[in-house]
Amino acid sequence: MAPINTIQMHQKKFASKAVEILKKDPFVIGLAAGGSLMSGELDDFSDIDLVMVTKEKISHKKDRMMEYANKLGNLLTAFTGEHVGETRLLICLYDDPLLHVDIKFVTLDEFKERVEDPYVLLDNNGFLKEVIQTTTSQWPPLEYQWVEDRFWTFIHYGLLKIGRGEYFEALDFLSFLRITVLGPLLHIKHGNLPRGVRKVETKLTENDFQKLKGTVATHDKQSLMTAVLNAILIYKDLRSELFDPTVTCRQQAEERVMEFYESLDF
Repeated sequence: MAPINTIQMHQKKFASKAVEILKKDPFVIGLAAGGSLMSGELDDFSDIDLVMVTKEKISHKKDRMMEYANKLGNLLTAFTGEHVGETRLLICLYDDPLLHVDIKFVTLDEFKERVEDPYVLLDNNGFLKEVIQTTTSQWPPLEYQWVEDRFWTFIHYGLLKIGRGEYFEALDFLSFLRITVLGPLLHIKHGNLPRGVRKVETKLTENDFQKLKGTVATHDKQSLMTAVLNAILIYKDLRSELFDPTVTCRQQAEERVMEFYESLDF
């Protein structure tokens, strides 16, 4: 087995091999890389995020997507990304070495709508570079009113699960809350993209990270109740710091849900 610190070199080799294979294919306009390969944050545990731009749409044809995936390496298994709301994505596991590779299949028009400006690996006619220069990437913004309209209903739902004794459901709820609300807001506070809880271990201050850890509970009622209260306190602090006066706070919902919390906290 190769030493673990050689894996990221394998990641780069995979990307280079993909370029060599695809540059001979007249159907392929270009290939770009996002994620850690784009940002320069590649480490031993990084996957590879590729965007393959083709002359015609093939993301509705899994067999064509699989055909390309098989060309790039020793493919163990692959499946499309319906579970993350992205059917154009083929999630692949390769061997020799064991490597996770996400390949998104898009047309040139679809490439114009993107959340980041990827690193261009292959650009046969300069089309990808032109798109990047003439259009703007945008990460979907987090709408504060959307969050406030839902937060107290979220909390009430979690408390119902605790009250019923469905503690695994409550643990899942807390994870959902971190991914959907707390993580994104904390990232925004620190000038990061609101990417759930991605890299919160290194992208937050130690104080905020410790507060977020306080929302991690065990399979125990009091632990869960404490974690929910900690989540509420974090949210209210972030709401005061980030939200502007145009956001309508659902004060009555907050008061009634907190009353319900108190009724359960015995």
